[in-house]
Amino acid sequence: MAPEEGNALPLLDPDVLDRLRTELEDDDGVWKVFVQNFIEYLPHRTEKLRLTLTTGDLAGAMDAVLSLKTSSQMVGAERLAGLAMDLERALRHETLDSEPARVLPRLAADRLRQIIRCARQTTNILQKYLHSG
Repeated sequence: MAPEEGNALPLLDPDVLDRLRTELEDDDGVWKVFVQNFIEYLPHRTEKLRLTLTTGDLAGAMDAVLSLKTSSQMVGAERLAGLAMDLERALRHETLDSEPARVLPRLAADRLRQIIRCARQTTNILQKYLHSG
């Protein structure tokens, strides 16, 4: 998937949140705490991704992108998960024959702004969802 294709995904899949709510049996709003924790930790995840990419830390960048992808999938943040998946694929592919110290900063320049913007949009839509439910 090209970086632009990640943008074709919806910001949020409410069905994932509805399933989460059902699985947690809406027990004292546990699902809300789960989503709030995702929102609260999202800036830390994107900052770790920025730091590891810009310093050429391939292991750290892979850890950061997998964390972002998995946590985004768990709350239905489809577009953010898709962008993380695209970046994960690029990390795996583009570092095969090239030095991570050269490739990772370029990937940061190409993709970070879009990921951070999507993270902000995702936070906004999740906060609206929390206040409506």
